[in-house]
Amino acid sequence: MMHLNLHSKLAIVALLIAATTASAQNRRPQTTYKTERDIPYREADVGEYARERCLLDFYYPENVKDFPTVVWFHGGGIEGGNKEIPAALQNSGMGIIGVGYRLLPKATVYEAIDDAAAAVAWAFREVEKRGGSTKKIFLAGHSAGGYLLDMIILDKHYLEKYGVDADQIAGAFPYSAQVITHYNVRKQTDVGPLQPRIDDTAPLYHVRKLPMPMLVLSGDRELELYGRYEEQAYFYRMMKLNGCENIYLYEFDGHDHNNMPGPAHTVTKRFIQAIANGRPLPER
Repeated sequence: MMHLNLHSKLAIVALLIAATTASAQNRRPQTTYKTERDIPYREADVGEYARERCLLDFYYPENVKDFPTVVWFHGGGIEGGNKEIPAALQNSGMGIIGVGYRLLPKATVYEAIDDAAAAVAWAFREVEKRGGSTKKIFLAGHSAGGYLLDMIILDKHYLEKYGVDADQIAGAFPYSAQVITHYNVRKQTDVGPLQPRIDDTAPLYHVRKLPMPMLVLSGDRELELYGRYEEQAYFYRMMKLNGCENIYLYEFDGHDHNNMPGPAHTVTKRFIQAIANGRPLPER
């Protein structure tokens, strides 16, 4: 008969516990995701073009309580593009709302900004019905999409129209956003893309102290569009001077305007997970 010493017995017990734990983890159901498509987010009849464009898709984890949601605005210069749910943000334990909005020249820039606000208001009305939390709604978008989210966070009247306080947003992630007057808005008055202007359609015009974290995300300054990095660096500085404590400026070396979302998505996910779970913000 084989006799085991105490050390051997403890090793066997540890192996049994590990096997039991692994078995329990294997039995734990995997998170599954559902996508609802082409949801109208406007309640009022605002015309045929709005009915065509003002739709959203909602991708979210099923059977998960209080998940965070990121409202994503596509790019395209406010004159192109369609709603999208970035693949790099999927399977991350959060919901993603891909927003379509009206475009120039069929709509005005004010209407595009208003569409962005209406879509965010829809999120505040609807995410809890799917298991999400209205305390964990984040905004993100690339290029024109980043411009739109900047406008509705900084100029509070857009969201107030729909009964939402912009300060309820949990975090903001503008990717390579225009922060002076958008170049396609300037083009309508024969101002070229290299002639800067700041008016009430410019995020810089509305800089203020924000209570939520904001990441100002840019491609390489030598590869970016129309001096976009320098715009955003000035925007970052003015936001800091207005009292923003949790604002961060990222420059992704070697990435141009179109491919900078790749590394930006990684940073965005890390920050959203930290904020949603009440953890300290990540180190740079």
